[in-house]
Amino acid sequence: MTLIEHYISNNNYGRLLGMNFTILEDGVVHYSLTISAEHLATPTSAHGGCIASLLDATMGVGALSLVAAKNQVVATVEMKINFLKGAVLNDQLLATSKLVKNGNKIIIMFAELRNQKDQILAVSSGTFMPYDAKKAGY
Repeated sequence: MTLIEHYISNNNYGRLLGMNFTILEDGVVHYSLTISAEHLATPTSAHGGCIASLLDATMGVGALSLVAAKNQVVATVEMKINFLKGAVLNDQLLATSKLVKNGNKIIIMFAELRNQKDQILAVSSGTFMPYDAKKAGY
């Protein structure tokens, strides 16, 4: 089993939220989520923490895809989000990651979140630190 496959099987939080990802290429990930009643903070709008989780996961798996072959995982060191438009019940969300910089000690990622109408709901940037997967229990 590859490290990415181990990550998928152990990602209980992603399953709890109903998030699924596809790695398109190293650094580029599509992560999807359909907003259900469990994601709502108001009668119609998703909680910002749900959106933050989706963006963090998108950038994190993008960074992970760059280092998994070296038996490394990543930890989020810093993250910034601009919420541009609310996600509402039944929205089909798709977040896409992009590599900004793959440095010697840190990886800088970007992500964009769109709904089924192709409207941008949020953008984010994050800094990730690679470390040995054994330290994470893999």
